[in-house]
Amino acid sequence: MAKRHLLFLLLIFHSAILVLSQLDEFIFHGFKGRNSANISLNGAAEIKASGLIRLTNDTSRLLGRAFYSNPIRFRESSSPATSFSFSTAFALAVVTAPGRPGGHGMTFVISPTKEPAGALPNQYFGLVNQNNTGNFSNHLFAIEFDTVQDLELKDINDNHVGIDINGLISNESVTAGYFVQGNSTMQIIDLKGGHVIQAWVDYDSIRNEINVTLSQSSSKPSTPILSAKVDLSPILEDFMYVGFSASTGLLASTHYILGWSFKMNGQAPSLDLSSLPKLPRPKKPRTALIAGVSAASTAVLMFAVGAAIYLVKKIKDMDVIESWERDVGPHRFSYKQLKQATKGFRDKELIGFGGFGRVYKGVLRSQLVAVKRISRDSRQGLREFASEITSIGRLRHRNLVQLLGWCRRRNDLLLVYEFMPNGSLDKYIFDEPAQILSWAQRFKIMKGVASGLLYLHDEWEQAVIHRDVKAGNVLLDSEMNGKLGDFGLAKLYEHGTNPSTTRVVGTLGYLAPELTRTGKPTTASDVFAFGALLLEVVCGRRPIEAKALPEELILVDWIWQNWVDGTILKVVDPRLGGYFDEGEVMVVIKIGLICSNDAAAARPSMRQVVRYLDGEMELPETVEAPAGGGESVGFSGMMMESYSSSKFTGKTSSSEYETFPLSGTGGKDGR
Repeated sequence: MAKRHLLFLLLIFHSAILVLSQLDEFIFHGFKGRNSANISLNGAAEIKASGLIRLTNDTSRLLGRAFYSNPIRFRESSSPATSFSFSTAFALAVVTAPGRPGGHGMTFVISPTKEPAGALPNQYFGLVNQNNTGNFSNHLFAIEFDTVQDLELKDINDNHVGIDINGLISNESVTAGYFVQGNSTMQIIDLKGGHVIQAWVDYDSIRNEINVTLSQSSSKPSTPILSAKVDLSPILEDFMYVGFSASTGLLASTHYILGWSFKMNGQAPSLDLSSLPKLPRPKKPRTALIAGVSAASTAVLMFAVGAAIYLVKKIKDMDVIESWERDVGPHRFSYKQLKQATKGFRDKELIGFGGFGRVYKGVLRSQLVAVKRISRDSRQGLREFASEITSIGRLRHRNLVQLLGWCRRRNDLLLVYEFMPNGSLDKYIFDEPAQILSWAQRFKIMKGVASGLLYLHDEWEQAVIHRDVKAGNVLLDSEMNGKLGDFGLAKLYEHGTNPSTTRVVGTLGYLAPELTRTGKPTTASDVFAFGALLLEVVCGRRPIEAKALPEELILVDWIWQNWVDGTILKVVDPRLGGYFDEGEVMVVIKIGLICSNDAAAARPSMRQVVRYLDGEMELPETVEAPAGGGESVGFSGMMMESYSSSKFTGKTSSSEYETFPLSGTGGKDGR
């Protein structure tokens, strides 16, 4: 009887060991048959008949995930909790359709859940979203294989490997590559080149060190491509899921996992790439070439000659790519694609027009876009066209309109942007708008545009002068967030140097006075234009109002006179009906006047402007006359009391502030 009990206990112990070994060590040479039962898929991910895991296909804005089905213990529950060492090796491939740049990459991820809530595709890889990236509560560890440079996420380039903790701003990142034994020169790997790459991720919990190694062979190089000191104990929970997540944007690539090994507290075995499933062969593009000519048939010969003539004509009609265009990003669309997207550029799809040409609504790969077709006689020629592509095409900020691609066909110049469903700001503040923006909406828009300009001036790799900041170039998304667009006049230069151009460009009413003398734009001239934007948003009037009374013709002069007279609230847009936050209005007007100073040196930087709007920096006690006459005026007693008693802090949404109809001087009845 005792032997039977002992045997029973041994069987239980043996079963437990087997279960634990399944949870902390596994290897997949492909994912066929019973192996597929241990893989949990969601999103667009699927296991192909060949045994490949295809995380995404070449459809835009997809996400796909593949996780090992069972959770794995990554640390003890003791206090303080200490994570275990782990090691993994996997074979991946990113395949892009011929002639297309592709978009976004994939991650190896350790997550508390197989389906992160609220996760988005595009640059978020199906792991997080714009609101929770970087949150400590995510408990995410990921190694990203990124094929798109997103500057807002501080990506170093469009072909890198990064270590991500709880978000997608990498703790450490490096260009994808590997080291050959005895050679200190890194060999670059093109992540989206369509070839199989083996990756090893090793974490040593004793040394608190993560090493990432890449190769295009079955052998593991002795030197990792990326190494970082990170303690994962506070990041990892007791039980976690391991797997892969990938996503596409408007531009898409196909992401594959061919094999995978994993081991806790030990070294995961490398994969023999020759034993893994093969990648599907890319479809070869169709050609109109004729393989041969039958000497015996005159008809075939005539057909061949005719086909050759047809080909020559087709080649003449094709998009011709000049040398300067090869260095321009982002994606180049074909003229045919954009013509189909806009239904032949028909008038029903027209959403805007002006001196630059016309803007059409279109649909590209199920995504709404705006296609700007520049007129041939427009002042915005090839030089400005190239400027807009090279500048905004590489910028990434939530308050800048995203350029998705472009096209040039003979004299036709076209730009493709993300679609802004609520149009431009000028339609909501001038003349008789169909919808009146509340003060909370206006204040939010102004803060957003200020943030975008700060990014252009100080936070990108080069300084960018927009040169055409105005209400017509501020576009509104579905949530009425303001985004600065139209970079056709933008000028890029290295930080610490001066731009070389001397051409005076821009819009009357927004041009800084020094431009007419020197012709040289600076960040200060952008600040001047932003000051005009602030004042017109507050007042609901253009910088120069031709229909106004003579004393109200120049907006900044009229506002200044009311400032001097102590009746400044009379300038606030009457269409607000008196419902606005008085403290915020006073701050915005004061910033607008300071930015409108004739002397460039007297204007604040955009960093100061953002801090003023956020309530992180006190405004000057007095305001000098914008015309630079030396006169300065401070807050009147009524204004100072109003400002001090308001609930303005600049650190929370203005919709939370107390708003009330004003009466008396400057109020609803006094305008």
